[in-house]
Amino acid sequence: MVTVTQEVESRPDPRRWWALGALVASMLVLGFDMTILNVALPTIAADLGATTGQQQWMADAYIVVFAALMLPAGLLGDRFGRRRMLIGGLGVFLAASVLGAFASDVNWVIAARALMGVGGALVMPLAMSVLPSLFPRAEQTKAIGMISAASALGMPLGPVIGGWLLNHFWWGSVFVLNVPMVAIGITACLFLLPESRDPAAPRVDVVSTALTALGLGALIYAIIEGPGKGWSDAVVIGGFAAAVVLLGALVLRERRSESPMLDLSLLRHRGFLSNTLTATLGMFVMSGVMFLLPQYLQAVLGTDSLGTGVRMVPMMGGMLVAAKLAQSLVVRFGARSVIVVSLVVLAFAAFLGARTTVDSGYGFTALWLSVAGVGIAFAMIPAMGGALGALSKDQAGRGSGLMSTVRQTGSALGVALLGALVAGAYTDRLGTAGLPGPAADAARDSVIGAHVVAGRLGDRALNASADAAFVHGMDLALVVIGIVALAAAALCAVLLPGGAPAGRAAGSAAEVAPISTDA
Repeated sequence: MVTVTQEVESRPDPRRWWALGALVASMLVLGFDMTILNVALPTIAADLGATTGQQQWMADAYIVVFAALMLPAGLLGDRFGRRRMLIGGLGVFLAASVLGAFASDVNWVIAARALMGVGGALVMPLAMSVLPSLFPRAEQTKAIGMISAASALGMPLGPVIGGWLLNHFWWGSVFVLNVPMVAIGITACLFLLPESRDPAAPRVDVVSTALTALGLGALIYAIIEGPGKGWSDAVVIGGFAAAVVLLGALVLRERRSESPMLDLSLLRHRGFLSNTLTATLGMFVMSGVMFLLPQYLQAVLGTDSLGTGVRMVPMMGGMLVAAKLAQSLVVRFGARSVIVVSLVVLAFAAFLGARTTVDSGYGFTALWLSVAGVGIAFAMIPAMGGALGALSKDQAGRGSGLMSTVRQTGSALGVALLGALVAGAYTDRLGTAGLPGPAADAARDSVIGAHVVAGRLGDRALNASADAAFVHGMDLALVVIGIVALAAAALCAVLLPGGAPAGRAAGSAAEVAPISTDA
């Protein structure tokens, strides 16, 4: 029997580059969606009255669902057809974008984001897995690079395009942008992509998938609600307890399974574990900073939406520069040295950023933000390569899936934990004496809410208090990032293997860096 891949090797599909164009467009949309909403959050908060916690859920609903469903989505494509499931994922993403664009309530926006997470989880792994059925082996590396570059390019472009849209249209336009691009992707997949599947693929473990989603959801819920309800509140304690029970049950089930969806035994590899945790720290920091920064730029510095998007580019610029240089530095100095130094650089950037005051201005922000981007990328890229380089070839697929899931979890926790820290510090520092009860509550909900109340009441003192309180909370979060980065640097210096050949580490980094852009 002739396999699909063998057919491609002997007779490449003449339409394959057109099909790749459709996949590139789809991945570009996912790249946009990773960052574009951050610029829109302050506008949504002002228009719909979203609290800080609700803004966190708008960001995290997508990430939590994406992390929980990415592995089972890949298995579904293997069993029932990658083309079919890819088209289904794009359809879900399109429908969710329409729902989000015309939502008139915060809860519907959160629901739309969660549904977009379902679509994204189907698109991300399956867009890669259909390539062997389209391209001969000699062209696959180029095709993978183009898809990965599209996803990576979408991240820095997201804030800029989102800012321009918000300056000219309503906030729902950041969702409408997805519709034509996804529609093109669906049409192209219908007519250009061949079907492929793996009949021997294991079944999707529905119970493990549910435990992952519910456990992560309970954990994120407890962290987000803690500052508002109080950490001793029964609902918050119940959320943490439910997370422990559900995630504990997941670990027990996966350890006993003959074909686990998450192969936790891989964490016994010291090199895989330490490198995966380092890459996860990078996602934790990047997601947390990108959630907090638009609020600072718009509320405290008073920039418009487009200005906010442009002002977030230095972080991505620093990451792109580091991505170009990472491989050569790993070859010369070794992965462990590069990672440890980059974490120290990240700590320096965080401590520098923690000196921000209300009057610091954007120049100071651009400085520490670009340095932070360099530190994050120089840590993440060699760490991702080192994680998979620590495993044998037959473990690489499972290792990649586990690392992607852990990194997405780190991204969700970055928004939740750092957002909760800032929310608690902001509420404690905000001066609301003399305000009517409803006005005080609205001001305490978020810095955007405080500015809306201050504008209605003509209360300049409230404006100043809100700005100072938010900057204090952001500085506190940056201090925590700096401490964690220094602790990670010390642990990496001790735990990361240092004897691996430089060539192998560099090769792994080069292979993994473009593929693992699912930030």
